[in-house]
This record gives sequence, C-alpha cells and structure tokens, in this order.
Amino acid sequence: MLAKLADDLPAKGEFLFEPKWDGFRAIVFRGATDVYIQSRDLRPLDRYFPELHQALVEQLPKNCVLDGEVVIITPHGLDFDTLQLRLHPAASRVAKLAQETPASFVAFDLLAADGRNLMKATQAERRERLEQLLAGVSRPVYLTPATRDRATAVRWLAEFEGAGLDGVIVKPLETPYLPGKRAMIKVKHARTADCVVAGFRWHKSGKDTVGSLLLGLYDDHGVLQHVGVTSSFTMAKRKQLVEELAPLRTDAMKDHPWRGWAQAGTGEANRMPGAQSRWSAGKDLSWEPLRIERVCEVKYDHLQGDRFRHAATFLRWRPDKRPAECRYDQLEVTPSYELDKVFSSGSSAS
Repeated sequence: MLAKLADDLPAKGEFLFEPKWDGFRAIVFRGATDVYIQSRDLRPLDRYFPELHQALVEQLPKNCVLDGEVVIITPHGLDFDTLQLRLHPAASRVAKLAQETPASFVAFDLLAADGRNLMKATQAERRERLEQLLAGVSRPVYLTPATRDRATAVRWLAEFEGAGLDGVIVKPLETPYLPGKRAMIKVKHARTADCVVAGFRWHKSGKDTVGSLLLGLYDDHGVLQHVGVTSSFTMAKRKQLVEELAPLRTDAMKDHPWRGWAQAGTGEANRMPGAQSRWSAGKDLSWEPLRIERVCEVKYDHLQGDRFRHAATFLRWRPDKRPAECRYDQLEVTPSYELDKVFSSGSSAS
C-alpha cells in the first residue's frame, strides 16, 4: 500500500499517525519453518540481511505477513547511507557488514496472522492485532509507534527528524489494506534553499530537452559541492530550458569548479555529478557544464550527509542572488533526537 504526498496533516477525520521511517520498505513472510523478506519491487532481501533473517525466524509467530521497513539504527539516528552499502553482491562482504552494521526491522502493518488474510480488515483492526502479535519482540525487531492524536503527530513531525526519520504517515482508520493504491498520506519536512545551477543533464528523449539541473552549494572552504538535482519540469519547460541555458554553455568548462570531476572516478572524495556507482545501474550520468552565474530556489525535504536525500523541487529563478551566497550555512540545522525516545512514544494506538 502506497502513500500520496501532502503539505500538512489532515485537520479532520479519524486517522492513525505513524513516524515515516527512512529505510528499505519490505514485506516479511513468516511461514511454518522459514522467513522470506521481499522488497517493494518484489526482489528478495534475505541474502543482504542474514542477521535480520535469523532474528525474524526466532521472534515472529508462524504463518504471519508483516509490512515494515528495514533500517540501520546508530547512536546518532537512522543511517540510510550505511543501509545502502548492505546491498553488496559479495557474500563475504555481506557477512562482514552484517556484523559491523546490523540491520533492524520496524513493523507497521499486519497483512496476515495465524495463516488468515487480514488485508480486508480495517486499519484500526490490523493495528490492534499487530500490537498483540509483537507484544514480546525485542531488538532488532520493533513495532512502530502510532497515535490517533493529531497534536502528538504534529510534535513527532517537528522532533523525530533529529533521529533521522522522514516525516509522518497518515492512515485512515477504516480503510482495508490496498496493495498498489495510494491510500495513505505522507507529510514530509519541506524547506527551501538557494542553489547554484552548475550544469544539467539531457532528457532521455534527446538533446532537445533538459532532463535535470545540477545543483551546488559552497562549503566552509569555498568549494562548490554537488548537492543534488531538480527535475520537476513540464516537457514544454524542458524544451524552453535548452534555449534559456544556451548562453551559459559558452566556455563553461574553462573555469568550472567541477572541471576536474569530468574525468574523475568514483573514488573521488567530494560529491561528483557524473560519477558512476553500483546504484546508478548503468544510467547515463554525463552532464553539461554551465558557467557559474545562475541561482535558483528549490524545495527539499532533508539532507543525507551533505546532499539532498531526494530530487529537489524547482520553485523559481533568483536573479537577485549571487552564486557566492549559495552556501550550506543557509540550511536549517535539525536538533538531534534519540531513537530510543521515538520507540517509547505512543507505542499503542488504542
């Protein structure tokens, strides 16, 4: 079951509010003798998380199906970067990482119990059964906190980001589980930033259409770091951008701060706009430089390290801003928050 994005928590209605976890969405099938962990795109995850597989076998009752999130929990909150590293093709590397950075599973819905399909039951009924089912579990298996109180959810939205969480999920209490349907609501943190437009990528349709703009921010040493992309344009706007950006392409590479990165490998320490990795799956990440003259304002949800976690949303050009003013220190600093406090907040939604 999926979620649609909203700017605010709904003001009226009967809902279950939960923290939005930042990890790998997974369905866990606990059979009579074993466990199967399935990703959102129907791929098996078991081989990448052997320590989690064993814990689920030991702690979950037989013949149940859970919806939840695989996460990496650290003393500083959730760590999505480290979680990504767990998807390694070498079994020896997987075994090593399972010891060094063990994963956890946070359950937030129940699709079956005692061999009985519960997807037609209401959200309220499924949550009650889930609480009963997981009453005795311990780390690395968790039950997500949940509340029916909007004021509590508003507080969670403000506080939990400091533990690495991604917002709040809103679930209508009377709805069944609807696979493939956007029957839930997700409210994520949203902020704006003024960024340097340092380059672009062509659209997959051809070199008459811009696919995305490459964004940069200056760090404390005056180095322009690649922080992400924005690609929220209509096709008409994409074609218009080709003409609009054309003057900035002239002699763009001559003094470009990313000039050395055009030929750099993936081992480079700084963020690179054109580096391949195993996550890019062979995509064409080549890019066209632009002279460092344009600034745009974008909306983003949160940072992952020194980079936007997701593609940013283009808001407007900022002709009144100089590129040198686009620095990291404009970004809001999120106060830290302990994950243990998250798990002890509103664990029961009755």
